[in-house]
Amino acid sequence: MKYMQPRPSSIVAALYTARDLEVDVAVLHGPSGCSFKHARLLEEDGMRVLTTSLADHEFIFGGQQPLEGALRYAEEQFSPRRMAVIGTCVSMIIGEDLRSAISAAGISTPTIAVEIHAGFPENIEGVIATLEPAADAGWISEEELARQKYLLAAANEVERLRGAACRPYIEPSRGDLKHRVAERLVALAGSGRKGVAIMNAKKETAYMFADELLALREACPAADVTYIANLESRGLPKVRQDAARILEGMKRQGLTPDLIGALDEYGANGDILGRHISGIAPDFALIVGVPHAIPPEFTRGIECISITNGPRQVAPLRDLGHQHVVVEVDLHPQTLGVRDIVESEFGAVLRSMPCRP
Repeated sequence: MKYMQPRPSSIVAALYTARDLEVDVAVLHGPSGCSFKHARLLEEDGMRVLTTSLADHEFIFGGQQPLEGALRYAEEQFSPRRMAVIGTCVSMIIGEDLRSAISAAGISTPTIAVEIHAGFPENIEGVIATLEPAADAGWISEEELARQKYLLAAANEVERLRGAACRPYIEPSRGDLKHRVAERLVALAGSGRKGVAIMNAKKETAYMFADELLALREACPAADVTYIANLESRGLPKVRQDAARILEGMKRQGLTPDLIGALDEYGANGDILGRHISGIAPDFALIVGVPHAIPPEFTRGIECISITNGPRQVAPLRDLGHQHVVVEVDLHPQTLGVRDIVESEFGAVLRSMPCRP
């Protein structure tokens, strides 16, 4: 399918994967403006992002010397434990040899070369292009590499079937008004009906999505609700650390959810969660993070309140039969660099509406 709407970049995916591998410095080998917004956001998350700032004449004569200089500068200035050189459209088109530049730079920091550009139809190519040299360098095992490839394929399939890639163009939407959805949720929870609250979130976004489960528990502490979160300890280093921090934060606030899946398993978690829902047989469900991962056959007959951070995910969720869809706007920038649960807008609204049995 040819998408008529902007899609995530494989270069950006490579940068985020480098961060998850605990890379301290990533060097983008290309023009200074390449992936600027995400590079800036990732610096909020603790990874320094440098650029070789290739200019037009270097598009012709090559940029190996600027790359060697950037690597030496990064090592001298920041004393990193790990580094990654991330390719861009320019460096790949002109045929830059990233590995040769790393070798010629004379650095001692373990450094991988990620040969990637933005011309791939699917951004998971950037993830794979980062994980494969990481496995070659011994940063992850071959088993983890195979696991990651499986999870990436599963997440891609969910997006193709039921997500923001299911149509050539999807109109962005802010979803339903939060106060109206919150009113309905507390009415359901306060009525004595059985409910389930599920977090199936992607990586660091869970720092805010977890708050919505906490808010429901605080607003309706006596409600018959089963709480579930994908906070099992598996995945790349940062993913495991985030899961541990979020779970501990939930426990500190009095909620110990059932654990189903890990933070990188959101795309492969749908059938498992669906079968769990069937076993509970709830009257209503609050599903936050990646609600569309759960196949619709498991949510038919259940009043679903879904919370996403994707404006283009609203229409697909309504097509799946989810009666209420809420968008947490700009969630991702608010969860970069944090180490504890962040209050959500929907959670704040929910806390202002305590249950009345």
